[in-house]
Amino acid sequence: METLSLIFMAIGLAMDAFAVSVCKGMTQSRMNWGNALKAGLFFGVFQALMPLIGYWAGVRFHHLIASFDHWITFLLLGFIGGRMVVESFKEKEQQDCSFGLRSMFILAVATSIDALAAGITLGFLETNIITAVVLIGAVTFVMSFLGVKLGHLFGSRLSSKAELTGGIILILIGVKILLEHLFVI
Repeated sequence: METLSLIFMAIGLAMDAFAVSVCKGMTQSRMNWGNALKAGLFFGVFQALMPLIGYWAGVRFHHLIASFDHWITFLLLGFIGGRMVVESFKEKEQQDCSFGLRSMFILAVATSIDALAAGITLGFLETNIITAVVLIGAVTFVMSFLGVKLGHLFGSRLSSKAELTGGIILILIGVKILLEHLFVI
């Protein structure tokens, strides 16, 4: 996978964590940089670990599905992106305002499930996983850290737009991969 596509994938995958970080930031009466760091670390680490696990599975089983892996990639990214687009239009439930370890752990796992599926596609595409994991983790860290600050400043106007944008990015990457494998582009 080329570097630019990988950067866009990292941004798309980080949008869930960004949206949650914005919501968390909205609940702070004053800006707490420790909480922003905690959000960045939790979300960044989990977003980096999950693709690594998915990559291992993708590489391990790639030989069984090599002839149609581009369709699986397209469907996985389309599903993940489509789900994010749909979620961006739904009424948001009340978020857990806590930055406690239990709350952050649960949210980090929940927002990184899509990164697990993306890791599978990275395995199919024989991507350099070290580069991908570092990039996904770093992008998520920065976006989550900034999300807490932006949430504190601007409120709920950002979270649904972030999720919508991330979903569209993932769908477009899936379409691009499919079209490349079908020799359309």
